[in-house]
Amino acid sequence: MSVWNIHLLNARHDLTRVLSEVRQASRDGVVQASRHADLPAFDLVIRAQADRTADGAIQGRCPAPGVIEIALNPDRFDPTAFTRTLVRQMAHLVRWTGPGYGKSLGEALVSEGLAGHFVLQVMGGQADAIDSVRPAQGVMRQAMNEWARRDHDHGRWFGGKGDLRRGTGHSLGHRIVADHLAQNPGDSAASLATAPAEPFRQTLRRLAASEGQADPEDSEG
Repeated sequence: MSVWNIHLLNARHDLTRVLSEVRQASRDGVVQASRHADLPAFDLVIRAQADRTADGAIQGRCPAPGVIEIALNPDRFDPTAFTRTLVRQMAHLVRWTGPGYGKSLGEALVSEGLAGHFVLQVMGGQADAIDSVRPAQGVMRQAMNEWARRDHDHGRWFGGKGDLRRGTGHSLGHRIVADHLAQNPGDSAASLATAPAEPFRQTLRRLAASEGQADPEDSEG
């Protein structure tokens, strides 16, 4: 079992009424994920937020090696949603021990795609909503052309800050990994957790060509 510490930012008692549920859901997430992957030691930081938008019920991120941060709205706490969010961030946690999240668009697509599939491997069920967004026409061609770019607009691709739907990058990454897994049944999200992103570029080329969005050789390098 991984060594981990939980840090509840609760000086103002915003989390008090859900503390026991948060602790239990955290333990559940660690136990379930540990059955599929060797988790590195980490600190889990949890804070309350008052955001009442659809995306504000719970938000997670893994900003650096060994650190997972989760912000939740205590009024809308859902143990299953919390655990799925935590498991997704654990995929990023493991990836930090290898290539890291990545700086290029292609690396980010693969990191998010693997994280979404790790949730399915650990918890089952349907893909999370963020992984099921229908990308706009031509998105695969754009991703092909920007794959290696380190100056890509992350907010545009993943956060809905621009002309692309929120979750476009997550869903495209999810599809790239799904296609790879279909072609390589011996692989899993856990076994690929620290795999380099570049080999997945061929998967995107194949997908783009199959939908008539790009010639297989069409890319910016």
